[in-house]
Amino acid sequence: MRRPSSTGRMRLVVVQVLAFSLFATLFVRLYYLQVIGGDAYQAQAANQSVRDIVVQPQRGLIVDSQGRPLVANRTSWVISVDRTLLGKLGAGQRTELVRRVADVVSATPKDVEARLVTCGDPGSVRDVCWNGSPYQPVPVATDVPKKVALRVLEQPEDYPGVLAEQQNVRSYPRPFGINLAHVLGYLSPVTEEEYDAASARDDRSLNGASVVGRAGVEKQYDEWLRGLPGYRRVAVDSMGRVLGDDSVVESTPGDTLVTSIDAKVQAVVEKQLAERIKVQRATFDPVTDRNYEADSGAAVVLDAKTGRVIAMASQPTYDPDVWTGGISEDQLARLYSEKAGTPLLSRATQGQFAPGSTWKPFMTAGALTNGYPMDTTLPCSSGFQVGNRVFRNHESGAYGTIGFAKALEVSCNTFFYRIGYDFWQRFGSDPADIDAKDPLVEEAKEFGFGSRTGIDLPGEAPGRIADRHWKQAYYESQKDYYCDLSSKPQTAGTSDFVYTFAREFCLEGNLYRAGDAVNFSIGQGDTIVTPLQLARAYGALANGGTLFAPTVAKALVSPEGEVLRRITPKKVAHVDVPQKYLDFIDSALQGVTREGTMAWKMGGFPLDQVTVRAKTGSAEVYGKQSTGWVASYTKDYVVVMMISQAGTGSGSTGDGIRKIWEALYGIDGTDVRPARAATPGTVPPASLPQFLDDGSIMPPVLKAGE
Repeated sequence: MRRPSSTGRMRLVVVQVLAFSLFATLFVRLYYLQVIGGDAYQAQAANQSVRDIVVQPQRGLIVDSQGRPLVANRTSWVISVDRTLLGKLGAGQRTELVRRVADVVSATPKDVEARLVTCGDPGSVRDVCWNGSPYQPVPVATDVPKKVALRVLEQPEDYPGVLAEQQNVRSYPRPFGINLAHVLGYLSPVTEEEYDAASARDDRSLNGASVVGRAGVEKQYDEWLRGLPGYRRVAVDSMGRVLGDDSVVESTPGDTLVTSIDAKVQAVVEKQLAERIKVQRATFDPVTDRNYEADSGAAVVLDAKTGRVIAMASQPTYDPDVWTGGISEDQLARLYSEKAGTPLLSRATQGQFAPGSTWKPFMTAGALTNGYPMDTTLPCSSGFQVGNRVFRNHESGAYGTIGFAKALEVSCNTFFYRIGYDFWQRFGSDPADIDAKDPLVEEAKEFGFGSRTGIDLPGEAPGRIADRHWKQAYYESQKDYYCDLSSKPQTAGTSDFVYTFAREFCLEGNLYRAGDAVNFSIGQGDTIVTPLQLARAYGALANGGTLFAPTVAKALVSPEGEVLRRITPKKVAHVDVPQKYLDFIDSALQGVTREGTMAWKMGGFPLDQVTVRAKTGSAEVYGKQSTGWVASYTKDYVVVMMISQAGTGSGSTGDGIRKIWEALYGIDGTDVRPARAATPGTVPPASLPQFLDDGSIMPPVLKAGE
């Protein structure tokens, strides 16, 4: 046999050494993986088969001052889809499964697919896409009937990766049938921006599947109400199917919000507002030769001594349940629809209206504190001429020469026109002087008009004081538009009034003339207020001059019953009006209910026992019917009601105001006065404290011998 050459032997040795080196390297690597690094790699492998699933917390309750639940929670069947498993199906299988899920939840495959897309990915639809963990089952339908959930649970082979489980959603117990939608607010899913911002500040109370408050106290106290989510770590197989729980971190329920709302009073207020609107819509308006539109309204009841909100209603309203489980585009469009009356708008805190003659008590305060004696008398003629225009009394009534008290009783416009004109002549007859002194404007601001009250509800409107500075600013912002309009030939679509107004505004729209001053003195013109602002100002008349920042909330209580925070109305200011003038105005407003414009609605009411002060108002708005107001108070409460396009104040709201007072003081046999100490209801937490009106906790009642 021929022996290998030396070259061949060398090659063989090299191959053997190389093979040995490879085996040695493999052995060392295996030893490192299994012995030295085994624990670390085993942990990584375990993590790949374990997923975190967020456990949403139960949102905190919202209760009234007596502990009655206003917003609670209930369980709802939710159908979710595991996208991990869905992604492992073939295209045909996936399409068929989505179709089957859509069919069982009464949706379209397109709707289901939209919910499965991660927010930010191509094709995602805002407020529909999924914002949570990629490993979390994605809810595609909430509040489904139990039979649908059972169908999914009982036929897992037809619905692979589809889950049916119960989750907590908001519910509205509606004690005494109340609505309270604008005060309570609503929830909607967290947005991508909110989730990212929460992650950036390490806020673990929010996750991609969270819902957050969007209005009312749900928004104002969202951080307290939302609680902290928990986490379930689940083991899954290679197909992503859940094999069982690995560990659980329990969620923490949200805190309970105790409000100053009294559901009994709220029920009466809502009923009276709705009834008065209904009645006025069926009432003929001789001025416009048609029925009153009565398109919206609001009512507010405040505790005069503390500024707490006892009841607040707005019309039109909506069903707060409409947000539960998601809202359709049609439903959302209706809430914002002007044709439907923009039900989402709270007329009590966001609606802005000319106050009409309810303004006159504050103008009286302005006159008395700026030189007019209390025994002043002025003519209450049927009209008062300013330049080439005659400003008239309501229905051109005339009462001869009268004083302040009578002027408030009969709501004499021309009496206050004279005061407004007098101040304009003395301090501001130069219409271009935007810094001229105006005692009536200053008094209106003293009572808080033109600025937000500071109530603990989001979105409050500031109202508007149409003084010289406002008029100049408005002119500068609108001048180009109106000058352009007036420079063009009049078209068929532009009325004579609009065309004339545009021409005059372009030339001198910034000038504050005598007509502006006299209009201001009776709450007409461009000055607007919210019903809440007016109620707060009347509260200052009732309590001796203190302006509060009204509050809806009284306290926040932990799930264990611990008081975490007491919420007490803040004293914002004290009006600079001597007490003798406040007493004088108080006495005059008593005359309004006994002999004045509200007397015809108060016949038989025991005014000697329950002394109600009031002022009526009918605000005229160009192109619309009058807005009716009644603002009233005792030393305990303030009650204000307003209905837009409903006629005179007492005619449109007077009956409702009386009914509320009768209920508050038990004159109708049903005493709904808010108790001075709240009795907790049978709602969690069981140890809900009893709160006094000042926000302090009522001491426990001790048994005999303790």
